[in-house]
Amino acid sequence: MGKITVVGIGPGNLDEMTPKARRAIEEADTIAGYNTYIKLIEPLLEGKKVIGTGMMQEIDRCRAAAEEAKDKNVAVVSSGDAGVYGMAGLVLEITQAMPEDTRPSVEVAAGVSALSAAAAVLGAPLMHDFAVISLSDLLTEWTTIEKRLRAAAEADFVTVIYNPKSKKRADNIKKAAEIMLRHKSPDTPVGIVTAAGREGERKVISDLAHFTGEEITMFSLVIIGNSKTYVKEGRMITPRGYENKEQL
Repeated sequence: MGKITVVGIGPGNLDEMTPKARRAIEEADTIAGYNTYIKLIEPLLEGKKVIGTGMMQEIDRCRAAAEEAKDKNVAVVSSGDAGVYGMAGLVLEITQAMPEDTRPSVEVAAGVSALSAAAAVLGAPLMHDFAVISLSDLLTEWTTIEKRLRAAAEADFVTVIYNPKSKKRADNIKKAAEIMLRHKSPDTPVGIVTAAGREGERKVISDLAHFTGEEITMFSLVIIGNSKTYVKEGRMITPRGYENKEQL
C-alpha cells in the first residue's frame, strides 16, 4: 500500500520550508501540485514523476495523486501550510471515500503559512487575537464572507485577508474595506505584503481609509490591525499587553 503526504512548502523560498516538508518531498516517488507551486520546488524534483495541473483543477489533481498512491509514495504540495486553504482537507475527503483495501495512508506535513511570512515582513501585527478570512467567493457565498468580515470587525480582531483581489474579484477588497470602516477607525494600520518569501517580495503599510488605493494582487496578503495596532519606524505592531502586566 502506498502513502500520500500532504506537504506545506512554505511561502515559496526553499529556506522557509520545514525539514519535515523537505524530507517528504525528497522521499516521494511522485509530486502532485498546482503548476505555480511545482515551479517553486523545481530543485527538489529531479528524477521524480510530476503531476502538475492548473488552477481550478484541485479535485482532478488530488484524485490522480490518490490513484498514484495505491502503490507509490506521493507528495501533494500546497503553498504555505497545507491545512490553511490548502489541499489537506480535500486529500482526506477523497481518500476516505476510497475502499479500505485500496486506500493509501495519509500524513500532513505542516508548513510556514503565508500569514506568518507576511506578518514577519511587516513586523509583529499578529501578537494578539486575529481572524483569517478569504475574499474568494468561488467556494463560499459572498453573504457568508460579509458576515465573517462584520463579526471580525465588531470583535476588534486583527484580520488577515487571503485572496484579496483578482481580475474577476476586483471589487471584493473595496467591499471588505467598507464593512471594516463601519466598525474600525479610518487610521487603523493596514499592511499589504505581495509575494511573501518569494522573488519580488514587497510590502506597503497604509491605513484602513486608503489601503485599497495601493497595488493589491492575487499574490498579496492584507493584514488589518485592531484598535491597539500602531506603526513605528516602518514596523506594524499589535501589542500583546505585556506592559500592563508589568504595571501590576
